[in-house]
Amino acid sequence: MTLSQQLPLSQPVLPSHQLDGSVLPALRQSLLTWYRQAGRELPWRSQQDPYAIWVSEIMLQQTQVKTVIPYYHRWLQQFPTIATLAIADQQQVLKVWQGLGYYARARNLHRAAQVIMQQHQGQFPDQLPAILALPGIGRSTAGGILSAAFHQAWPILDGNVQRVLARLVALPCPPRQALNALWQLSAQLLDAQHPRDFNQALMDLGATVCTPQQPTCQNCPWQPHCQAYDQGMQSSLPMREPTVPLPHKTIGVAVIWNDQGQVLIDRRRQSGLLGGLWEFPGGKVEVGETVVECIVREIQEELGIEIAVAQHLVTIDHAYTHFRVTLVVHCCRHIAGTPQPLACDEVRWVTLEELDQFPFPKANVQIIEALHSHPPT
Repeated sequence: MTLSQQLPLSQPVLPSHQLDGSVLPALRQSLLTWYRQAGRELPWRSQQDPYAIWVSEIMLQQTQVKTVIPYYHRWLQQFPTIATLAIADQQQVLKVWQGLGYYARARNLHRAAQVIMQQHQGQFPDQLPAILALPGIGRSTAGGILSAAFHQAWPILDGNVQRVLARLVALPCPPRQALNALWQLSAQLLDAQHPRDFNQALMDLGATVCTPQQPTCQNCPWQPHCQAYDQGMQSSLPMREPTVPLPHKTIGVAVIWNDQGQVLIDRRRQSGLLGGLWEFPGGKVEVGETVVECIVREIQEELGIEIAVAQHLVTIDHAYTHFRVTLVVHCCRHIAGTPQPLACDEVRWVTLEELDQFPFPKANVQIIEALHSHPPT
């Protein structure tokens, strides 16, 4: 199967004159020369193990290298092989991932490891269709793994690469409107003899030189061929999609204590943004509803118990990719009823000290910190 056979044809391609084929050898050679001199030393680049490379590729999705590195080391220490990851409990997996965000990535790594054990005898597959069939792996991640782990000539197109290529050809529209064209351009540029180094170099170029703001064009090996630089448009490209304000939700959150000094937590269902993680129960404040009224209603609907809402503990503002939330957190007292997982997978009474054993979203970690600072009297 060729790249052109895999790409849908619903989007226009770039006019052929935008990148003269005669410059391809110079572009490849200059980028590889630059990479040998200026490429980043990253822990996964000394790896040949497809598993370790796969983990790095998933962690690097929408996350900066400096944030990923300590998580990468901890992950491989905890789950050194595909087999150890496959047999791990999901809660253990999510706890190791805690704080890195986009938790579907961790759930997908866990599920994919199980698939590899079941369908590939524990060996990470080295063919594109088999890799794309694994949970959480798209075409760019697959290309990164195949080129880095198996030295196969497959292109990549992550956010950094999209920006570099959009500037190289002065793309006259936002990248998402020309993904097919950018995929073809990435494939056209790829050095088939050195695919691993070329793709790594392309990502480094976007991360360190062709940056979103204030690109350092004087350090760029592609400056002589860059149409955005030639037209003085490097700071205004790539073109951006129209932006809209992020939706905002106010969430009433209950920290519910019982007479034994335990606090109630629930585990979210597997689907959704934070699936499988634990949290303090609550829900969205509806129009015309106070936070206290919201908390009482949500706890009755989600857990089937009665509570008394007491003092305010903390208010936390947190931004996700597509929306923002304000968590208004109150301490509460359990009055009657046995908690039931009516809108979650599991509920537990735990001590304050035991909270650190469970994987929580980042915003809930701040609630735990507030509880440690102001324990119940």
